Amino acid sequence: MSERLFLRLDEDPLHGPEADLPAGTLRAFEPCEALRPFVGSLLLYRESFAEAVVEHVLPDGAMRLVVNLGDAPSTRDDAPGLVAGVLGASAAPARVRLQGRVHAFSIGLKPGAAQALLGAPAGEFSAEGVSVHELWGHAGELLLDRLASAPDDSTRAALLQAELLARLSAAPPPTPQVTHLHDLAARHAGGGRLRDLAAAAGYSERRLQQLFHAHVGLPPRTWRRLLRLHACLRRLRSAGGAPAWAALADECGFYDQSHLINEFQALCGMTPADYWRSAIAGSSNTGGPGRD
Repeated sequence: MSERLFLRLDEDPLHGPEADLPAGTLRAFEPCEALRPFVGSLLLYRESFAEAVVEHVLPDGAMRLVVNLGDAPSTRDDAPGLVAGVLGASAAPARVRLQGRVHAFSIGLKPGAAQALLGAPAGEFSAEGVSVHELWGHAGELLLDRLASAPDDSTRAALLQAELLARLSAAPPPTPQVTHLHDLAARHAGGGRLRDLAAAAGYSERRLQQLFHAHVGLPPRTWRRLLRLHACLRRLRSAGGAPAWAALADECGFYDQSHLINEFQALCGMTPADYWRSAIAGSSNTGGPGRD
């Protein structure tokens, strides 16, 4: 069974250069203006497999609304994949089994979107997923029927946005504290105590934990770890040659090289050197060494 890597960071329109997907596999739809504060991406994924492929997916920390119109990918050999529903935020790498005909929409939700669009705190959704039937009942089943009978994918994307807009209209307006928290966490991603982040945000540590549970779905320490990892991955993208790992660890706010290695293994499921060889040095999509 073949394997491949998938990574998408906030600035990537479809996927990062490390991902080795066939051209045309992903298509992006622009969220309408009213949804942009809540929806980070609306992607269509189409691919057919003669034999199963395992995709090693690195975490971006986002919640997702997914709708599979073909064969649903699975993260477990002993359980079917989620046909349609919400996948909660996660900081763990996933090994996704792809087979048959995959035809799916994936809507990446921004911090603060869960309460507004789904009617529940982000922390209430697990990485294993909550089905559309559990979430929206009969209305969710009707939405799936409309999507299945729609004439094309552009119409399906419009139907999904219309459903989210209808739910957004009944929600209270967003508060600026969500963006404020995200910006502060990004500035403090390199290290420091959680109490310092809480003080900078004007909250107690307990209140900060509650806000991250409600709006992000991950503890603030975990969210900061992901932001620090993503900053490191961006530096690796622009590296002109094999990195000096100790210097990179220092630049990205890790305690030392051992800390960098441990975090890569925990969050990426591989060592930094293995990631470099497979995703950067060996990628035809980057300017790293190893390819002309």
